[in-house]
This record gives sequence, C-alpha cells and structure tokens, in this order.
Amino acid sequence: MEIHEGGCLCGAVRFKTRGKLREIIFCHCSQCRKQTGLYYAATNVPNNDIDVEGADNITWYRSSAEAQRGFCRFCGSALFWKADALDYTSILAGTFKTPTRLEPGYHIYCADKGDYYAIEDELPKFDQGRA
Repeated sequence: MEIHEGGCLCGAVRFKTRGKLREIIFCHCSQCRKQTGLYYAATNVPNNDIDVEGADNITWYRSSAEAQRGFCRFCGSALFWKADALDYTSILAGTFKTPTRLEPGYHIYCADKGDYYAIEDELPKFDQGRA
C-alpha cells in the first residue's frame, strides 16, 4: 500500500495518506489563484485514508457555499480543499515530502487563469471544471 506524508511549512500540521493518490489537477480559478498566488496543484485522497496530526492548527475558511479551504493557522500554508458533498479531501501537491511519485493530470478553469502566465504544457485543458 502506498503511504505519502507531508505537512505545512512550520510543521504544526502533518498528515499521512494511505493508498494511491489521484493525478495532479491544476486549477486556475480566481479563488485558487488568490489563495496560492499562482494556481492550485492538488491531488486527493478518500477522507478515510488520511490521518492528520495537529488538526487543531488548521483554520478552515468557507470559500463558497459548497466548499472550504484548510490552512495552517501559524505559517499560513495552504493545505486542503474540501467540498461538502464529496467524500475526499484535496491536498496541495507541494505539501508532500519528496519524492511524491505524483503524475500531472489536467488543467481546469483555464478561462479564469491569470494574465501573467501561460499554460504551455500538453496536458488537457478545460475552460471550466472537468465534466
């Protein structure tokens, strides 16, 4: 069984996942850009397959009527995205210890991307979410 570990910049939040992780999705929506400064690069794991140490150090911000974003209350590291109706947690790829063995997947919300960068790889690109 695959085990992946990671955490925030200051170490106040640590996590361990069990099982295979989804490919990386690159989200270019305005909320993800505002939270990270560029775009979101995240995988996900079923909620039952993640253990979090320091969960009390996570601040959850309700970013929409359907989802919330979790970040370390000490160092501000963006860590998680959770939709209320889904049984998985998205985890930012940069929070994992290397090597991650994660694979790039596709780009979403490309129509909303910032005007200060280009998406120049050959991955599939979707103007909105992937249907």
